[in-house]
Amino acid sequence: MTLATITTKGQVTIPKAVRDYLRLHTGDKIEFVVTNNREALLRPISKKVDDIFGKLHKPNRKAISTGEMDAVIRRKMKDSFQ
Repeated sequence: MTLATITTKGQVTIPKAVRDYLRLHTGDKIEFVVTNNREALLRPISKKVDDIFGKLHKPNRKAISTGEMDAVIRRKMKDSFQ
């Protein structure tokens, strides 16, 4: 079992053995998932396209062009600044 200590600022250093096992590096993002059993799971956030490829795929969704995507993004950005 690997232990860590919480500082007075609420910070924890992830032990090197855990960082190495999870392939975590400086600047990587992690997620804490709290369970009903008062446990916390630490998950690395995927950062490579290959890690998340296909996760947004919905078989019955109509494909749209990049031009349509750009138009939606422009409209959303415009709406957010009004």
